[in-house]
This record gives sequence, C-alpha cells and structure tokens, in this order.
Amino acid sequence: MNNKDSELLVVTDNQKGMRLDQLLQGHFNHYSRTYFQKLIHSGKVLVNGEPAKKRTLLELDDEVEVAFTLVEDTSLVPEKIPLEILFEDEAIIVLNKPAPMVVHPGAANTSHTLVNALLYHLKELPGSESLRPGIVHRLDKETTGVIVVAKTEGAQANLIAQFAARTVQKEYLAICIGKPQQSLIRARIGRNPKRRQMMSVVKEGGKPAETSLEILEYTPHLSYVRLFPKTGRTHQIRVHLKSINHPVLGDSVYGKASINEKYRAARQMLHAHTLTLCHPSNNEIMQFCAPIAEDMKKCLHANNLISL
Repeated sequence: MNNKDSELLVVTDNQKGMRLDQLLQGHFNHYSRTYFQKLIHSGKVLVNGEPAKKRTLLELDDEVEVAFTLVEDTSLVPEKIPLEILFEDEAIIVLNKPAPMVVHPGAANTSHTLVNALLYHLKELPGSESLRPGIVHRLDKETTGVIVVAKTEGAQANLIAQFAARTVQKEYLAICIGKPQQSLIRARIGRNPKRRQMMSVVKEGGKPAETSLEILEYTPHLSYVRLFPKTGRTHQIRVHLKSINHPVLGDSVYGKASINEKYRAARQMLHAHTLTLCHPSNNEIMQFCAPIAEDMKKCLHANNLISL
C-alpha cells in the first residue's frame, strides 16, 4: 500500500488481543470507529500485508497499515472560511491556524476544517482522493500558529521528506504552569496504556522524542517559554511538559483542571511561532512567523508575562 497517505503501526504487548477497528480508533482518535470499519471493508487496511476484517484480533508485532481515503458518507466540501495567509506562491501556502480549527476532515470532524477552507480558496489540492490533501504536518485542534500546506504533488512529496528527515525547524511559544528547571527534555513517547487516546512518556517502547526549551519570562506561578521540538511526535510538547510537572496552561487533557479554571484558560496556550524549511521548488531557505492569538496575548498581559 505504502503511499504518502498511509501509516504503519506495529502491535505492542499491551495492544495484543484488541480488535482491529478498536486499535485504529484508539490510535487515530480524530476518526470514529465507523470510519475505520468502512476503510477495512473497502480493503484499505492491511494486517501483515493482507486485507483483514474489523473483528480481527491482533497479535504481538502484527504490522497494521491503514490508508486514509474517502469512503462512503465522507466528502471534502469547500467552505468559505476566512484564512490568515502568511505566504503563498505556486507551490505552497503558509497560514496562521486559529483555535479551535481542526486541520483535516475525519469522521468525527467532517466540516469546518482547514482543508475545507483551503478547497474554497484554492479550488483543488493534491491528493483529492485523500482526507488530507496537501497536508504535510499537523497542529492540534487548540494549538494556533504557522502551518504549511502543499499546492502540488511534487511540493507535498518534498515537504513530507523534509519533515521525515527532521530538517524542518520548529519553534513554539507556550504558557506553562510553574517554572521548568530543565532546558532539555529527552523522553520516549507512546500511547498511554490505560487511556488509549492519550500519549505519555514511556520507559520502554514508544518513540524517541526531544524538546529543548528556554524561559522567556516567569512569575511565581506561570512561565512563558520558547520550545524547539527536534522530533515531531503526537502531542510531544504537551506530553513532555506534563512529564516534568509543568503542563501547558489550559490543556484539558494533560494539564491541571483547577489551575486552568483559576486562570480562565479556555484552551491550551500553545502556539506554533516559526517554521523554517527549504522551499520545495527552488531550495531557498525560508522562515515563516505567525503572530500569537489574541486570547493568548491577553493571558500573557494579564499575568505579567509580557509588557503592553
């Protein structure tokens, strides 16, 4: 199957015995189990290279490959949604994604996504048979900031390769609880064995992950930090900050509910600030910067983390 819209999973010890559709919905929690059942039925999910049934019980080290494609009852509909465009040419478009916008449609989010907005603006994107046309990386629903989207198949393949090779440089800004003492967090990240829709730091298994950080300003209770993720694991910054007991303010999954409520943080205060990459057409090194959202700016001002 191996294509840019497929992903490969290897069944771990705590996943063995799970049904195939259950495993997929737990791992890719932006999609519903119904969506994966339709993918399985249409032969878009392979177990050890062979088509499988939704009730297939998985064994340790089974290889599960899933192709994210449109199925019955899912479609990509252009929607007239405003976009904050930072840069655009014939190959790429760079945007400042707002919260709480989801990047691409899934069975749980069939409309009002960044892809729906882009289809209205651009009319078409490469890989129209996929639910993720033009997408080369993602930001969480509540994370704001810079995201690059490919406008051609060549640009998409080039950018995917850059992200895979870790040559794309990413800088994030966040408000976190307390004052971190570490300048480098190096800890493996894998699925939380008890809550499959969450990620966590794990001693064994998972994937290596590394995040460096710099404190820009702090008070006795909060810090304004700059973060540089070397790897791009799911929820990496949020999980790494939680692992050192300094979660992102407003994070409803990995944060502290009482403190989020105290500071009236309605969403996670995490922003993808800059992205530096090699332009897929001319190899020019380009850096894109997205201004922080107003709600995060107000939170910084209200807590004396930046001056007016």
